[in-house]
Amino acid sequence: MKQLLLLFFSIGSVCCFGQNSFSKIDGWMKDNLPELGGRAVMVIWKDGKAVYTHSENNLSGRQKMIGKFIAKRHGKDADEVTKDFTLQSKEMIASCSKWLSAALVMTFVDEGKLSLEDTVGKYLPILTKNGKGNIKIWHCLSHLTGIKAANGKESISEMKDLKTMEDAIAKIAVMPVESEPGKGFHYSNAGLQIAAAVIEKISGKDFETLFQERIAKPCSMKNTDYGNKNVPLAAGGARSTTEDYINFLVMILNEGRFNNKQVLSSKAVVAMQQNRTANVKIFYSPVEAGNWGYGFGEWTMENTKEGSAAVSSPGLFGSFPWIDNNKKYVAMLFTFNIKSEGRNERYKALKALVDEAIL
Repeated sequence: MKQLLLLFFSIGSVCCFGQNSFSKIDGWMKDNLPELGGRAVMVIWKDGKAVYTHSENNLSGRQKMIGKFIAKRHGKDADEVTKDFTLQSKEMIASCSKWLSAALVMTFVDEGKLSLEDTVGKYLPILTKNGKGNIKIWHCLSHLTGIKAANGKESISEMKDLKTMEDAIAKIAVMPVESEPGKGFHYSNAGLQIAAAVIEKISGKDFETLFQERIAKPCSMKNTDYGNKNVPLAAGGARSTTEDYINFLVMILNEGRFNNKQVLSSKAVVAMQQNRTANVKIFYSPVEAGNWGYGFGEWTMENTKEGSAAVSSPGLFGSFPWIDNNKKYVAMLFTFNIKSEGRNERYKALKALVDEAIL
């Protein structure tokens, strides 16, 4: 397998399955492009190769205007912000970050430097001081901390101006509690941020460095990072490309192995895909997740007695990566659009079309 699995990708190309196999997906992308933000890249990977790559780029006048406004607000070049998407386009991927962060934490579990049953108070005394020391690492990875944290954009806003990881944990430490750890699901940034602080404490290295060393480098993710900020947002701060993220998905599909290197143990991959929310109270779950379950950093889309047939970690800005364990393929829809209405239905419709093409 080549060092860069996606080196030979050509936007709009289809191989091995034939053009007609994916014509419905082409049509779906064209029909849904306005709701996807006017730009989208789609990749499907199976049997060691890309069997489908396609892009659609047609920003409306309004979308271009919004893009230019955002560019001006953040001191960026308007043409750069509104240019066509390719496999190498790098954007914020929001909650797609959770999958990456959970995998990073699991590398410490694999090495025996951390146990899923460890309580966070063992590493972060301030949480014990504020009555949260009994939260376990696995609670942090599955949004079962019992902490009533802010949701979505509000949570991101709370963290963006903090200077140190200690500041972030101090803020989380005083958040209210709504249930016992392990008893209530509340989708937020709190748990993964705690886990990020724990692995920093164990290793003596910052989160960004750990991610680059343990996930990005072995998976050839050369254009993925967490913004190189003082306090990387473990649950939503990553920036990536379709090309990079597909590499990560291939690693997970291959039971933790990428380019003949074991990045995660197969045991860790299985643990991440187990639904942890079947018998807990749901305090908050985003509408676009529908009735999916949740494992470690990822949604379990299709649950069976044997495990999760499909898993995903879609983001606030619309990107939708997933793995189908039965049909043995990975796919990613890469977009950037804040509008979330109807996403769950679109995700399901898209996956159904891909399943139909991948016989």
